[in-house]
Amino acid sequence: MKVSVIGVGNVGATAAQILAYKQIANEVVLLDIIEGVAEGKATDITQCAPSYGFDTLVTGVTNNFEATKNSDVVVITSGSPRKPGMTREELLTINVDIVLNVTNNVLKHSPNAILIVVTNPLDSITYAVLKHTKLPKNRVIGMGSSLDSARFKFYLSQKTKLPINDIDAMVIGGHGDTTMIPLASYANYKGIPITNYLNEKETEEVVSQTMVGGATLTKMLGTSAWYAPGSSIAYIVEAILNNRKKLIPCATLLEGEYGIQDVVMGVPCVIGKNGIEKVVELKLTAADKEKFEKSAQAIKKVNAEIK
Repeated sequence: MKVSVIGVGNVGATAAQILAYKQIANEVVLLDIIEGVAEGKATDITQCAPSYGFDTLVTGVTNNFEATKNSDVVVITSGSPRKPGMTREELLTINVDIVLNVTNNVLKHSPNAILIVVTNPLDSITYAVLKHTKLPKNRVIGMGSSLDSARFKFYLSQKTKLPINDIDAMVIGGHGDTTMIPLASYANYKGIPITNYLNEKETEEVVSQTMVGGATLTKMLGTSAWYAPGSSIAYIVEAILNNRKKLIPCATLLEGEYGIQDVVMGVPCVIGKNGIEKVVELKLTAADKEKFEKSAQAIKKVNAEIK
């Protein structure tokens, strides 16, 4: 199985590293526009093989989309990174043109590939890719809510002191500081509602921390995070290549689900060999339903700016 990663900054390179280390794919191709960067990172990753014991073929190329030919999955991280004080939405104008150009080149060589979009503002970029390519919605996946859900679990674990891997929680809605919706009503520890461990104020604090989780790291690091985003990408890729049928919150085009039309936003999805194989409709509380509808309207407003 072959995976190509377009754009190998911190996020793309981390995703490629995990794909290689865990031998999720047989072949991983790194592509970047900056001369030597993809080649150097591919070489660096491959030199880890004797220590980690993997045999995934990792290659790097500069702007040569021919090398991505016959990819099963293509990860698109290309674009300008988010800078301190910058919202994801402010990146829209810069990144739409970049990603659509990349998508055209990718599909020339891998017309059957499943695309995972990582570039921000993620929901609107994913929407632009779907509308531009006219691909079926199962083949274009926005990574955002998977990452947001991981951060939600982290903050819940920090607050409750419970093991992070025993906490089940998800975030839906937009991949933005004001549009994401951490579903506290569904969060649980081994089936026990998380509200058994947190009072209302503590729960609200966790929700607030989750919603600005990306911005918090940007302030600390001076750039966007990369370990958790790269891991979320690899998690989705693994579910596709191994047909796991995992329930993963991802951004997808809603066509009536949750009462929403023609908006890409995060919802729980069953991920398998065909990409998004099913959208799972949850019964939302009245408050969460209202937030979800407001999130959809906010994303639509951003989408209207796409040329």
